Amino acid sequence: MRSAVRLICPTHPTLHFAHPTLESFIWNILIRGNAQAQARPTFPPLSIYIRMRFHGVSPDFHTFPFLLQSFNTPFHLLSGKQVHAQTILFGLFQDPYVQTSLITMYSSCGDLVVSRQVFDEITRPAVACWNSIIQAYVKVGSVDIARSLFDKMPQRDVRSWSSLIIGYVRCGKYKEALALFREMQKLAGNDVKPNEFTMSAILSACARLGALEHGKWAHAYIDKCGIEIDVILGTSLIDMYAKCGSIEKARDVFTKLRLDKDVTAWSAMISGLAMYGHGEECLQLFSEMVKRKVKPNDVTFLGVLCACVHGGLVSDGKEYFRRMSEEFGITPSIQHYGAMVDLYGRAGLIDEAWDVINSMPMEPDVLVWGSLLSGSRMHGNIETCEVALRKLIELDPKNSGAYVLLSNVYAKTGRWLEVRQVRDLMETMGIKKLPGCSSVEMGGVLHEFFVGDDTHPESKEIYTMLDEIMKRLKMEGYVGNTKEVLLDLDEEGKELALSYHSEKIAIAFCFLKTSPGTPIRIIKNLRICLDCHVAIKMISKVFEREIVVRDCNRFHHFKEGKCSCKDYW
Repeated sequence: MRSAVRLICPTHPTLHFAHPTLESFIWNILIRGNAQAQARPTFPPLSIYIRMRFHGVSPDFHTFPFLLQSFNTPFHLLSGKQVHAQTILFGLFQDPYVQTSLITMYSSCGDLVVSRQVFDEITRPAVACWNSIIQAYVKVGSVDIARSLFDKMPQRDVRSWSSLIIGYVRCGKYKEALALFREMQKLAGNDVKPNEFTMSAILSACARLGALEHGKWAHAYIDKCGIEIDVILGTSLIDMYAKCGSIEKARDVFTKLRLDKDVTAWSAMISGLAMYGHGEECLQLFSEMVKRKVKPNDVTFLGVLCACVHGGLVSDGKEYFRRMSEEFGITPSIQHYGAMVDLYGRAGLIDEAWDVINSMPMEPDVLVWGSLLSGSRMHGNIETCEVALRKLIELDPKNSGAYVLLSNVYAKTGRWLEVRQVRDLMETMGIKKLPGCSSVEMGGVLHEFFVGDDTHPESKEIYTMLDEIMKRLKMEGYVGNTKEVLLDLDEEGKELALSYHSEKIAIAFCFLKTSPGTPIRIIKNLRICLDCHVAIKMISKVFEREIVVRDCNRFHHFKEGKCSCKDYW
């Protein structure tokens, strides 16, 4: 066999790299093909490398990047370390591609300390090395460390910006993701153009925030830059429009996608329709999907079951749950069982909900017990409420929602001593109730409002407007549902507390800032209460406004005194 020829690296004259030979080229193809195989590889890449060395063929600077990408779990860490030693043995450690692959390998195998050590030992890291270590911290949620590294980069490419933007989105820092994208446009200019991965992350941030104006702008920017709207980007657009309260635009994007829409695009549209309570349309779309030979997956069925939950379609939900495993061979996950518990619970079929829980092959989680609690509380089954609450607290002792719901059950029955005891317990354990928060987007700026909020610079004008709205509603026959106020107050105090719920404050702000007839879109972090639901229905009729509210469960589209949920939520 011929020995590998040594080449001088043009950027590092003191370094010598092994030049690929015909033999190494063939072995590299075998290693790469098996490392990148979608299914289980025919031969493990490491065994191919061992045979390559057995035949006396020396590796080159292509060999190790291909080989290292096959090590991506903690199980592979020891093998990865052995290959790392081989890169040093053959003098290839200083190759930028090898360095990048080592950083990625160690982080993928769960050893971020060594991954960072490899990076720190590089005298002049290439952009790809910076990107790899930033991605490593992003993947584990250390986005602040990733940002500090990003700020130190001597130069950045689109992957650098995209990695950090994606990291912010994964960590729930959606506003920071949008701010970084604006910074990217300002600082990078025409030198760095966003790609489909950048824009997909931006659309995801807009979806989470319910920032429709930002989302529309991002869509227009995609068109302006000539970025192809493939299935991945199209699915992101569908999800964004659906979650931002524009199901019509979501339908439009879905319709314009090519005929080869994959299961993710169908699932996104089905899930969007489910959130809006369009149960029949959702089930029709599922039937069309199956007719077109697109096999549904677990996400598809979760969307279908949620449509049945929000539409009260008990018999349909039961049938689709059966078809899921019997017809399509999909094993139900705990989310699917939770949806069935929710379906039966909302319909008042508490015994059937218990049957689902007792038949589950896994232990119920917080979401399952929460679904049972919601249904039993809705239908006044106090005994089941208390069982579900005990289970919730047992699984998650710091879950503020469980304590609040227990307090609410006591409050509705006038057991104020028990209410005080629960709240004292929360205070002792340092558990704080999640405050209600409603956000609206106005002129490209997100405004947040909390219960009784007076921090906004225009608070005085907002509350004046709110008082006028509530006076008008009372003239039209509105009476506050004081049963929703779970505090030991007199009736007047309870009515005042109701009027200061965050969604009502947000509506008053929108009335101040928009002309009559302008639609209003609100994002609420908690379930909308019964009183606010009644009040907003009246507002939509009295003031002739379309109001869309996305709470933690679904969308409510208020128009002409009616809600799309048909008072079933």
